Amino acid sequence: MAHPETLLAHVGCTPDPATGAVVTPPVLSSTFERSADGTYPHGYLYSRLGNPTRDDLEAALTDLEGGAACATFASGMAAAAAVLQALQPGDHVILADDVYYGVRKLLADVFARWDLAVTSVDLTDLDALSDALRPATRLIWAETPSNPLLKITALRAVARQARAAGAYLLVDGTWTTPLLQRPLDLGADLVLHSITKYLSGHSDVLGGAVIARTENAFFERIRTGQTIGGSALDPFSAWLAMRGMRSLAARLRMQCATARRLAEMLEAHDGVARVYYPGLPSHPGHAVARRQMRDFGGMLSFEVDGTTDDAMAVAARVQVFRRATSLGGTESLIEHRASIEPPESATPPTLLRCSIGLEHADDLESDLRQALDA
Repeated sequence: MAHPETLLAHVGCTPDPATGAVVTPPVLSSTFERSADGTYPHGYLYSRLGNPTRDDLEAALTDLEGGAACATFASGMAAAAAVLQALQPGDHVILADDVYYGVRKLLADVFARWDLAVTSVDLTDLDALSDALRPATRLIWAETPSNPLLKITALRAVARQARAAGAYLLVDGTWTTPLLQRPLDLGADLVLHSITKYLSGHSDVLGGAVIARTENAFFERIRTGQTIGGSALDPFSAWLAMRGMRSLAARLRMQCATARRLAEMLEAHDGVARVYYPGLPSHPGHAVARRQMRDFGGMLSFEVDGTTDDAMAVAARVQVFRRATSLGGTESLIEHRASIEPPESATPPTLLRCSIGLEHADDLESDLRQALDA
């Protein structure tokens, strides 16, 4: 198998047999013609059920993660919903305590009526995970690094507990991409991505994906949520995602290097109370991250030494960073997380989350310094 960087460079670049175009054109048709005998000779009936462009993206993600099958969706949240819909009413879900708040809200506001039992657990504490397991536990939902506290979960150890309990382990790989961490290699059963973020990489696509280790009955229920449930990714978004993925390796290399430099600067700054970045030796998950990640990522969070108002003021003073939600794009973003999360959120009120883009590291460092020093 080729290196992932090589696979990425050629995503969506099978020459078009009709024109010789190096970049495969998107197939935007919603429907496909039958032959005279009523069959579909090219294998496609209707784009909700199957589309050549979406198939190309799913095949690429399957290869990159080392999985058996992939389903792509209209958003990362649609992918998350399809996984939860594949469970049976009454099943028990163990959710990482620092998982993306949208997943927590999805379970609380939508799937409460599904009668799913949910337990929030610090997955860095394997004893706590063991205590939370029940006979009805069917899914453990992990996220490492977590959002926004960048906790690091030892995936091999959690996967062993999941297998022993007869539960599936899902890992949200949005922040790491297959270049930095391959959860299926570490024992996970499912990997979820918000394609919106690093994979597409240009803040212009909504999409989600679930990649499975095996194409079993559980994954087929996820696939049903995509096709019959109507949440399939549209072909033009799939084409845009593949366009973005071709530059992922180069983008991520630069983002990781700059994030590490900024984390070191922030850790030494008097105006910062705490930095959350697994590349720092002071991070409690640093050793685990070194074992299971190829690099430490382009995301970091830090707590301003002061009040909530002080943190909001720092976010308001940046000039190169943009103050916006999301991550993984070419532009650097900063966000006061607690102000957009529910009131019961455990996110510290002085925490700012940063997505590091492709600007020069000197400019980003100067921007953070002036915002903190003002």
